[in-house]
Amino acid sequence: MVSEGAAVRGIRTERAEIALETLTGDPGAPDRLRRVLEQALVFAGAAFAGVYTPGDDGTVLRLAESAGLPRTFFGLRDAYPAVGRSPAAEAYGTGRSVWLGPQELADCPDARRTPSQEFSLAVLPVPGHAGLLVVVGERDGGFGPEDRACLELIADAIVLPAPLPTVSDTGELPADAFSLAMDTGRIEVGDGILGLFDMSRDDFDGKVETLLGRTLPEDVPALMSVVEADHMSIGDRELEFRILEPSGSPKWLRLRGRMVPGTEGRPARLAGTVADASTLRSEVTDVARVQRLAAALATAGTVKDVSQAVVTALRGPLKADRIALAELENERLVVTVLDPPDADAWPELWRTEWRTEWPDAPVRAMPTLAAALRVGRPRIWPVTTALEPALAEVGPGGLAVLPLPAGGRMAGACLIGWDNPHDFGPDERALLTAAAGLAGQALMRAHAFDAEHELVGMLQRALLPRRLPRLPGALAVARYLPPTEGLEVGGDWYDVIPLTDNHVALVIGDVQGHSAAAATLMGQMRTALRAYAAEGHTPDVVVSHTNRLLMDMESDLFATCCYVDVDMEAGIAWCVRAGHLQPVLRHPDGTTEVARTEGGPPLGVVAQADFPMTQLSLRPGTLLALTTDGLVESRDADIDVGMERFARDLGASDPSHLGLVADALLGNAHRTDDVALLLMRYDGMAVLPLRESWTVWRVPEAARHARRFSRRTLRSWGVTDDAMDAGLLVVSELVTNALIHTDGPVRLDLTLVDHRLRIAVADGSPRSPVKPANIGWEATGGRGILLVEAMSTAWGTVPVSGGKQVWADLVLEG
Repeated sequence: MVSEGAAVRGIRTERAEIALETLTGDPGAPDRLRRVLEQALVFAGAAFAGVYTPGDDGTVLRLAESAGLPRTFFGLRDAYPAVGRSPAAEAYGTGRSVWLGPQELADCPDARRTPSQEFSLAVLPVPGHAGLLVVVGERDGGFGPEDRACLELIADAIVLPAPLPTVSDTGELPADAFSLAMDTGRIEVGDGILGLFDMSRDDFDGKVETLLGRTLPEDVPALMSVVEADHMSIGDRELEFRILEPSGSPKWLRLRGRMVPGTEGRPARLAGTVADASTLRSEVTDVARVQRLAAALATAGTVKDVSQAVVTALRGPLKADRIALAELENERLVVTVLDPPDADAWPELWRTEWRTEWPDAPVRAMPTLAAALRVGRPRIWPVTTALEPALAEVGPGGLAVLPLPAGGRMAGACLIGWDNPHDFGPDERALLTAAAGLAGQALMRAHAFDAEHELVGMLQRALLPRRLPRLPGALAVARYLPPTEGLEVGGDWYDVIPLTDNHVALVIGDVQGHSAAAATLMGQMRTALRAYAAEGHTPDVVVSHTNRLLMDMESDLFATCCYVDVDMEAGIAWCVRAGHLQPVLRHPDGTTEVARTEGGPPLGVVAQADFPMTQLSLRPGTLLALTTDGLVESRDADIDVGMERFARDLGASDPSHLGLVADALLGNAHRTDDVALLLMRYDGMAVLPLRESWTVWRVPEAARHARRFSRRTLRSWGVTDDAMDAGLLVVSELVTNALIHTDGPVRLDLTLVDHRLRIAVADGSPRSPVKPANIGWEATGGRGILLVEAMSTAWGTVPVSGGKQVWADLVLEG
């Protein structure tokens, strides 16, 4: 009676025979040898299987292909002498199989293993003295009778691949062949390959990097896994990749190659062929189309990108007349892309529901489509199918509807229509099914990306000024764009800070990194700069204080900043830079210059840093531009080239429309980082204020001296005595308050603009005067502020350089 184990082993042998017959039926398959070796892993329980073939002179057996674990795990070499004491030499010389268990391997000096784990070795000759099948197993007891029978079947089924392309007698490779030396990276290529890369023989320097430079960046990792020896095992390889043509469009190429071990005096090399993949298969059944669609969807970030990738991948190969992709939202199809985009090319229902750029069609008006979405499988209707008009007009000659599944629900649908009768083959149906699954998942990811990107943008905008203030004698606009890669918050910011005496501070900065921590620090830096500026410090002191604050915060991040204090009356600006880009000036005659300003280190790097000031002159009509590195720096150009391009674009703009200038500057940028842009057009003040200052001495009659100075000044400005009485009373009260309640110097400032007089008294005390809630008749003080409030249209206090300034505005009549 046959035992159960023998029956199982017999079935295993039969299955191995069937599998090998299937593989040998396609001798031209590029991966046939590897797939034959994999049968040793399946049916014989092997951990490694490899084929060794003799070299050109027949003295060395070299590894040609392998499957399973790396050979180094078992101490196997990539080459063995054809004559000698090794099991490989014995099997090759005698033509008989060699079976070695753990004990025999331990006694074999030429078959030492690297790991301590016990294993068995089988070496079987390949028919026709063409090489050896070497197999390693890790099962206890070694290879049993049925294992050996399966391995003998596999050895008989081995057919070695065609010889590699070799150099002809004239020293040239075939047109489509290449040979890459793995130690130096030097590559020999045929003229046909150079033609595919649009290069002449004289232009090619023989370096593989030159060819890799023409490859699309997203395909380089896969290609490098083939051309780098450390990432490749011995054997045949096949890969499709894309290169950029001179027109900018991608071209698909197919590489087939084999790793050839090195010999004495000859390095290891990768040899094979490269062909134009678009000419190899013209049918839409090519699996490469799905591969290309997957590659395009992998880099599609937004819903619009996904839609365009699907249209590009399907409409041309399927020769369709129209294609639509739509998201399913609340029982309505929100169409994201139509091709062709013309409204007249689509059904009447779609035209009546047209919404701005794309239509928004109700699913209830198309019950056939609604049923297809409920089932969730691609549906195809040939030309004779009766459909509702909203669908029939999409594809009079045939219609395919692809529900796009994702996350357990329908993300949307793709409609493909033909005008002429269209026959749907089985391969075409398979392509549509595969495309639907890929597009559904990509659409779901893109929708989440769009939503999160909008959330990130909202957070970023909340940290920036909601609107810019109106400026005396100038106009400012600002723009911010979030990063185009990823969903993290950017660290760029800008601000416009009105200061006293018609000064305005323009600020732009960039915090290191893109994260919540960077956004938080950005908000803190903006607040600190605004607070120090409002205290009346000079620009270098404002930036220095902010630097010390950041150092005290012990943050791991640093920030760059450019702070420009503009005197609107004098047309002078003082610039301080902390590791940031220089301002760019566009002069009234259209010429531009990158202002050569001194700078200090970034904020948060050095505690005791100097931040020198540089003076800039502004004539009416001058445009001052501040930006961050995201606008001028890219992968293709360094920052100096970007600054020159930015200045050139600024010079070509029309400063009369400042908002359009900002939009154009952002539109010309090739960016991935976030961008902040701040523009100010200096027009000059139509009416310059009249100003005078006087230092109040602490003498018994100081208030009388202050009133006399004020009367003399106002008379010189043409103010009548009757109109100045209220002002003189305010001067007396403010000066007296400062002398009584503070120590140190006191300064009186008078400013007159269009019959509006501002009286300001500065002292060294940070305490602001407080208006009393009520005053009794016996009180001896507290009435001065009440008088100031009664006589003026407005009054208040501002911090000034460690002290304060109390001001009051009066409207003078006459």
